[in-house]
Amino acid sequence: MKKSKNQYFQQTVLAFTLFTAIQFNINAQNQVIPLWNKIPDEIKAADYKEKEITNEGKVQSTSLVTIPTLTAFFPNVTKPNQTAVIILPGGGYQHLAIDKEGTKAAQWFNSLGIPAFVLKYRLPSDLIMKNKNVGPLQDAQEAVRCVRQNAAKWNIDPNKIGILGFSAGGHLAAALSTHYDDKVYESVYKVSARPDFSLLIYPVISMQNDITHKGSQINLLGNNASQDLIDSFSNEKKVTAKTPPAFLIHATDDTVVLPENSIDYYLALKKNGVTAELHLYEKGGHGFGLGVNDTSKYWTRDCEEWLRANGYN
Repeated sequence: MKKSKNQYFQQTVLAFTLFTAIQFNINAQNQVIPLWNKIPDEIKAADYKEKEITNEGKVQSTSLVTIPTLTAFFPNVTKPNQTAVIILPGGGYQHLAIDKEGTKAAQWFNSLGIPAFVLKYRLPSDLIMKNKNVGPLQDAQEAVRCVRQNAAKWNIDPNKIGILGFSAGGHLAAALSTHYDDKVYESVYKVSARPDFSLLIYPVISMQNDITHKGSQINLLGNNASQDLIDSFSNEKKVTAKTPPAFLIHATDDTVVLPENSIDYYLALKKNGVTAELHLYEKGGHGFGLGVNDTSKYWTRDCEEWLRANGYN
């Protein structure tokens, strides 16, 4: 059957519309936003250069970060007053598992209709920062302020900005949740750095010697940290009634980051009257990302339910 000129025209318009939509989506998914105009307390080190490990063209791991960025991932369909989540990959404060605990998590949030931002944060180093204890916290605070400042532009509700952290990224997310008011730099933004909720996935919470992840502790605080410094970055000790609500998961058989980290934080939240939900799975070990096997593979389903129940999805 011959097609009319009108049918050809309609098909051409449809093809162009689809092409434009695909191009917009590609551009939106790869929007990389520099975090700073001027990095606070920066030390210039010519030999300190960012290193990426790639596999089949995808960056799997990033280390020696000097220029922090937010990579924005927007869902195909945007709605007004959306929830947004800032994602902090783990890696023991030594590297960032940027694909498994960054990009893949952002894509999962997009599948729920939630915009996500992966933060490539600076890792603690005396070579590039005057105080390595607060370098990552500076980036995390600024990330929340940046998203909140631009909330209207991105159709985001400024009161629905959450933080998600895996492993050592979970320590940074919990540190942000308990140290959001600490003045660790001068921000150009006049908005709060407090996240509205936190999602803590097999997180390092404590710096106390009996339950901490030793590598994360040494990388953040150094080899001979004082007890005061250890206490300051043991987030379970810093919870108040104003700490954001939290959803926590851990595997009971995690021998890398002990589940007592999540348990102690949950108990501190409960003691202070802060809404919290804790899932302890029987098996899963450590570093399972979005869930790969055993009982831990269902955590995303539980998290989705929690987000919905609390009005975030």
